[in-house]
Amino acid sequence: MAITPLKLPREQREQMISLIQEYFEVERGEQIGDLAADGMLDFFLKQIGPYVYNQALSDSRQLVNERMASLEEDIYALELRPGRVR
Repeated sequence: MAITPLKLPREQREQMISLIQEYFEVERGEQIGDLAADGMLDFFLKQIGPYVYNQALSDSRQLVNERMASLEEDIYALELRPGRVR
């Protein structure tokens, strides 16, 4: 299954570009333009995005497994225990 590159809504992309520019200004004392920040955003989305995505899937899988175990316990609790007929 091929994964398509992450497409961000324009507003989110602009916000992330601003955050990258702010980071460079505050942490490195450098100013970078919109094009450079946009290039960095693309780089991070392509290179780091899959790791973040896979971790999110792993976290989701763990949560589903925990919920299923809890549900299975609830179903076992509903089982009737045969008793003696008097």
